[in-house]
Amino acid sequence: MNQVKTERTQRIQSKLLEKAKNLPQKPGCYLMKDNKGKVLYVGKAKKLKNRVSSYFQSSAKSPKTEILVSHIRDFDFLLADNESEAFILENNLIKKYSPKYNIMLRDDKSYPYVVVDYSEPFPRLLYQRRVKRSSDKKVFGPFAHGSNLGEILRILRKSFELRDCSLREFRARKEPCLLYQIKQCSAPCVEYINEKDYQEDLDHALKFFEGQSDESLAILENKMLEASENEEFERAALLRDQIKTLRDFCDYSQQKNAEIQSKEKDVDVIAYFEGEFEVDVAIYMLRNGLLLGHKNFHFPLIDFEDDIETELSKFVLQYYSSTYDSLPRVIVSSFSSATRKLIQDAFQSFSEMKMKTAGKDFKSLLKLAHEQAQENQRFRFSNNESEYMGLNKLKDLLSLSERPITLECYDIAIFQGASPTASQIVFVNGQPDKKKYKYYHLKERAEGNNDFAMMKEVISRRLKHGELPDVFIVDGGKGQVSSFKAALDEADIKVPVIGIAKSKAQSNFSSSEVKKSEERLILPNRSNPYILNKNKALLKIIVSMRDEAHRFSRKLHHKKETERTFQSWLDHVEGIGPKRKKELLKKMTKSVEELSKLNLEELKKEFGVSKKLAEKMRLVLMDKKES
Repeated sequence: MNQVKTERTQRIQSKLLEKAKNLPQKPGCYLMKDNKGKVLYVGKAKKLKNRVSSYFQSSAKSPKTEILVSHIRDFDFLLADNESEAFILENNLIKKYSPKYNIMLRDDKSYPYVVVDYSEPFPRLLYQRRVKRSSDKKVFGPFAHGSNLGEILRILRKSFELRDCSLREFRARKEPCLLYQIKQCSAPCVEYINEKDYQEDLDHALKFFEGQSDESLAILENKMLEASENEEFERAALLRDQIKTLRDFCDYSQQKNAEIQSKEKDVDVIAYFEGEFEVDVAIYMLRNGLLLGHKNFHFPLIDFEDDIETELSKFVLQYYSSTYDSLPRVIVSSFSSATRKLIQDAFQSFSEMKMKTAGKDFKSLLKLAHEQAQENQRFRFSNNESEYMGLNKLKDLLSLSERPITLECYDIAIFQGASPTASQIVFVNGQPDKKKYKYYHLKERAEGNNDFAMMKEVISRRLKHGELPDVFIVDGGKGQVSSFKAALDEADIKVPVIGIAKSKAQSNFSSSEVKKSEERLILPNRSNPYILNKNKALLKIIVSMRDEAHRFSRKLHHKKETERTFQSWLDHVEGIGPKRKKELLKKMTKSVEELSKLNLEELKKEFGVSKKLAEKMRLVLMDKKES
């Protein structure tokens, strides 16, 4: 059987090689496709004929390339005028098709910014991730994740008594709120402060993002001393703690900025570290002369189709062409001159960013970024937190030919046979892909909890929603795994199924010791489960998926059960239509039994309804109580 399969593969590759030999010796991009026409990989080449032919020749290849080639059934190509144009085209095609075998940027979170919208009266300090720029907005950032920006903004608002309410609340207020009473807002809503004085306070707060915080810190220290002299000791202590947090926020940036002697104020510094199994990338960001923080990425070396600099040049283009706000003016790296030129030429299509070497100005920061990349990798491996290590372990446990990329986990929630629901959780390369999460409302069955019937329903509905994962995961033991696999077998689907279940805690009667329960992986064709504690990276992925699936399905189950229970009596209240019913359900804070004990006035207050409607509701509740 294997020999027949090998011969068939060789025939296919031989035909593809003959086809590739007819390609032009010109620059461009190639798209490798499977038997269904799905794009598996996008690459660029100076000479298409030579590059594409190399895939189907008998020369030695990397394990990843061998696997890729085994799936290729066809290819397509697009010509480009030069290598730089091919580089840009490759990036656009990767974004369009998201090919399985390309290195993908796994960072869908946007950076946080501080925004001041001067079109509003008495502007606020706003925390935003996606900024729509305009002439009446002042924008600071971006700030790296983990920069504690939310806490800094909260402190600045309170310390300089800036408004924090929405524009609607601001316009509707007739008297100051509680924040004014505790000296955390100057109450511009009722004109207790004029625009000029308020703007002065706002300007002092903004100095923390402009590298000029000394004057503002001095103002807060004077406020602290004044509070202490007035024996407002709690306020003085609060200001003391806030000043320390703000000073810590500024000190690191100022320390690093003192080491950087450059006229350039908007700079990204990129460095990478090549380990035995993975490559780590660190990006340090300076905006307006301030070091705002860093971003970290890592990729498995086995996934690299080209040399490291070539692969990382793709990453750089992908990263900056996906970042729409506050691009740097200069990017500093240790890349070779050829790689810098390639990236620089590609940037011209969407930005005026310049690629430079570190020089004296950024030498220390480039060294720091390299150390950051190296330490990130060391720390991750020391703590067994590399998702690639975990997925490779799963590959070995299931005897798969390649590392699984997409995992789907399912959990079914049912209570006494009512309101059954299922959740579908999707992780890609060990990270959640929330856009692919799904809910399933399942049919209620007379026999109640029927695992096979419910699993079969979930699978039949799942098949209508696109490509299947590499591995299915079920929250449960051997019974649940068998039910799910039987449903897959009936649909002739050959995707492996595993289960996650806790072992029962065991007591040692000869001592007071209690053996804690362990997370176990239920594997096909294996009598004994795999103890997940043996591989912490895999444990983290699988347990995270199980917990997320559990949370997701219970959330829908409780919502559906609540609506079912409450609607059963609201449907009988005369004069309540669908829209009003929805409003009343949102206000519901008590069970039907608790509601039936309320008097007329309490019921009226609970729902905010008229006396007449409350009487009708109470009659229905009384009937339900008696029945």
